[in-house]
Amino acid sequence: MLLDGNQPQSIAHAVNALQRGELVGLPTETVYGLAADACNTDAVAKIFATKGRPANHPLIVHVASAEGVRAFAAQVPVFAQRLMATFWPGPLTLILPRQEGIGAAAAGGQDSIGLRCPAHPVALALLQACAAQGMTGLAAPSANLFGRVSPTTAAHVQSELGRELLVLDGGACEVGIESTIIDCTRGAPVLLRPGQISRAQIEVACGMAVLDKDTLQAPTPRASGTLESHYAPRAKVRLMSAQEIVAKLQALGPHANNLGVWSAQRPGAEDGTGTGTGMGAGVVWRVQPKSAEQAAHELFTVLRDLDARGVQQIWVQQPPDTPEWEGVRDRLQRAAA
Repeated sequence: MLLDGNQPQSIAHAVNALQRGELVGLPTETVYGLAADACNTDAVAKIFATKGRPANHPLIVHVASAEGVRAFAAQVPVFAQRLMATFWPGPLTLILPRQEGIGAAAAGGQDSIGLRCPAHPVALALLQACAAQGMTGLAAPSANLFGRVSPTTAAHVQSELGRELLVLDGGACEVGIESTIIDCTRGAPVLLRPGQISRAQIEVACGMAVLDKDTLQAPTPRASGTLESHYAPRAKVRLMSAQEIVAKLQALGPHANNLGVWSAQRPGAEDGTGTGTGMGAGVVWRVQPKSAEQAAHELFTVLRDLDARGVQQIWVQQPPDTPEWEGVRDRLQRAAA
């Protein structure tokens, strides 16, 4: 069931469903989430079952404001408070020590829990209405099958999880890739997953250097979207340079079939207008934006579109190795794994 998320009656309908222990498709500025009352163990179990997600792989809990953190976190370091003050509502998840006995199922049994306040009017309206009814947070991983491409429209959610699921339609997601995740349980910020908010922005906001999880000797908490293989379409994703894509297409010639290409310039277009003839009819080309922000916005939509067209391989031009592209590179590397 698809409802207009901007209508108060739709929010009320979703709150009632969540109170009954049902699941709801929820728009955020990053991707659409599959939401349940974070403190309802049976409802949280439905998320894992619906997605086919391992029960020890933690979910992110969404709260209506920084005040909602108190219901789940045992403590909040000063640098984490600074990050919340700077970036919430927004695409930033903080891993914090979990209050004993609270949200264990959503946390995948860990003694830490991921929390964020989303910057989407529909999400905030739902979270505020839920809080008024005693639901302090909603566990909401991406609303797709585990390991697959995240949804950025309500139609994506319906196509993957079925029309019976109640989905609040809040339009296309503005950001398009999942939130930056910072581990705040080690006395310093540790980057677990890059996103729209960069390392440099984190460092400026909290006044501390951001550590890389791979440099730590102690194990880091498990977090959403950090498996080596994730965000994957059915088609095989291969990352290449623009030159490699052109060379391989030339080698295949008319034998290139069932192939998708996402590159900054149409292969074979000598004049840069995108009208070249370097591709056969069996190749579907999509233009890769030159802006990291726009590429993030389009990434999952492009992968889903090419999958829907039945291509067997998707060749993607490797994004620039610069800080602003880190989130897009991360998602593509996991999709290719």
